[in-house]
Amino acid sequence: MSQKVLVICGPTASGKTRLAVDCALKFNTEIISADSQLIYKGLTIGTAKPSEEEMRGVKHHMIDVVEPTESFSVSDYSKMALPVLESLHLQGKMPIICGGTGFYINSLLFDFGYGNAAADESIREKYAEFLKKNGKDMLFKRLKEVDPETAEKLHPNDTKRVIRALEIYEVSGNKKSAQTDELTPKYEFLAVAINYPREELYNRIDNRVDEMFNAGLVEEVQRLLKYGVDINCQSMQAIGYKEVVSGLNNSDLQSTMSDIIKKNTRHYAKRQITFFKKMPNLMWLDPKDATAEKVAEILNELN
Repeated sequence: MSQKVLVICGPTASGKTRLAVDCALKFNTEIISADSQLIYKGLTIGTAKPSEEEMRGVKHHMIDVVEPTESFSVSDYSKMALPVLESLHLQGKMPIICGGTGFYINSLLFDFGYGNAAADESIREKYAEFLKKNGKDMLFKRLKEVDPETAEKLHPNDTKRVIRALEIYEVSGNKKSAQTDELTPKYEFLAVAINYPREELYNRIDNRVDEMFNAGLVEEVQRLLKYGVDINCQSMQAIGYKEVVSGLNNSDLQSTMSDIIKKNTRHYAKRQITFFKKMPNLMWLDPKDATAEKVAEILNELN
């Protein structure tokens, strides 16, 4: 495995984009975004989508690739992003994967899949209708019939995962339980994350949310709704969007929406940190060491 990949990951608002662009300029390469919200067209302010100025001429892949009305799975992501990664390797470049969606990153680095089957909205809707008519116990019974091993690990109340397991079975013909969760790397990789003290990270999150509202987050959500993006679409479940939709429906003040988004984003950051702490080959950098020069130094030491 001589082909190398650099991963810049970690929690939201930790400065991943800046470091990734610095590294891309230093190593003369391109960035593959691994963010489950940056994929959507039209979701710009609430996702902190990097501007042309922030990209500094570096090519970014996997941004603005999906309509906001579409569903998009981890499997869909890896099918689109892997050819980009392999193309960069063929050009003799070291791809930089940058983002905070751990499942996306793992789908590129490791030889396994989270639900290795594309999303199928018609099947999902079929089982949602089945649930409505027959109840969660009958839905769970259906899963036990086709994939008893997965059913053993799920609770009947966890209808979202039950439906996803049924969807995987129908789309791929394979049981979800047959998938392996072993982390077998496909490439040599170094992963780095910026390790802000928790309170400092929370302050950065709060400042970012304030900036989003000043930049017109409420108007962006209103515009998406006006152009036919349903509130139940996957894209509108993102933090920042669902809270504004709820606030608009309940005539909440902007300050209330802002406080809820800040709280939910902090909780999300905690989950991201927990996820990435389990990643192999991950180095947590002090903010003052989060430079392209330091990353180059670490890469040289690993050679």
